Amino acid sequence: MSLKQIIKENANKAFDYPKLKSQKLKDAVNSKIREKAVLATKARLMENHKTFDDYNDEQLEVIIADEERKIIDDLKTKSLVVALAALGLNFFV
Repeated sequence: MSLKQIIKENANKAFDYPKLKSQKLKDAVNSKIREKAVLATKARLMENHKTFDDYNDEQLEVIIADEERKIIDDLKTKSLVVALAALGLNFFV
């Protein structure tokens, strides 16, 4: 392998670094949201005296997706409130 090829490969890796890190961050956030959604689903099922065994995989996926949507909506609302508070606007208070 020539020196020119090595330099070119390392330069490409350097330019891809932010993209790789942002993808890792997105994956980590999605993983945490998924964990919280599974816990919320467990709580939801316990309230109804059900277990995971009472549902098939497709039904559980729908329930977990609904919980994920709720968590994401909650995070968006909180982010908006924080942004408005930082600007000194108090529409929600």
